[in-house]
Amino acid sequence: MATTSDIKNGLCIEYNGKLYSVVQFQHVKPGKGPAFIRTKLKNLETGKVIDNTFSSGAKINTIRIERRPYQFLYSDDMGFNFMHMETFEQVNIPKELIDEPLLLKEGTEVEIVFHADEERPLTIEMPPFVTMEVVYTEPGLKGDTSSSTALKPAKLDSGLEINVPLFVNQGDIIKVDTRNCSYSERVKK
Repeated sequence: MATTSDIKNGLCIEYNGKLYSVVQFQHVKPGKGPAFIRTKLKNLETGKVIDNTFSSGAKINTIRIERRPYQFLYSDDMGFNFMHMETFEQVNIPKELIDEPLLLKEGTEVEIVFHADEERPLTIEMPPFVTMEVVYTEPGLKGDTSSSTALKPAKLDSGLEINVPLFVNQGDIIKVDTRNCSYSERVKK
C-alpha cells in the first residue's frame, strides 16, 4: 500500500474498483487548509480520463504492470494477433482494447501493457507515428483554396480515411500521428 506522496506520471493504481494510470498530477498546498494532490487519471479499460483529488497522505493501492514489445501479425474474427518480439509467443487481443485498429498494419511494433499479477492485457500503446500509403485521393488543384491550410480527404491502405494537404497525391507514403489520427508529413520514397 502506497501513499499520495508516491504518485508520479505513469503510475497505475486501483481506484473505485477500476484500474487507472496517472496522466498528470499536481501537489497543491493552499494557504489555508490541508495539502492535496490534484490528478488526471486514465481508465485502462475504457480510456476515459477523469479528474480526481486525493488528500495528502491518503493511502492508494498501486498495481504492478509490465510493458512488453509485440509485433502485429494479423486480425481475424477472434481479434488481433500479436507476437512477442523476443519469445515469439503469440497473443490474441480483443478489438475493444485497441483505440484505432485501422492504424495497425502487418509488422507494426507496439507495446502491450499487462497486469503483471493476472497476466491480463490492459491496453495497447501504439508508436507515435505510423507510415501508410495513400490509395485514393482527389487531385488537388493549385488555387483551389483561400487559406494555406486546405485539406482534402484521403483513403489509406488500411482503410482509414483522414484529411491531408492538397499536395498529397495517390501513391504517396505519409506519416500518420497515432494520437489523433491526423496527417503529420509526407515520407520520401
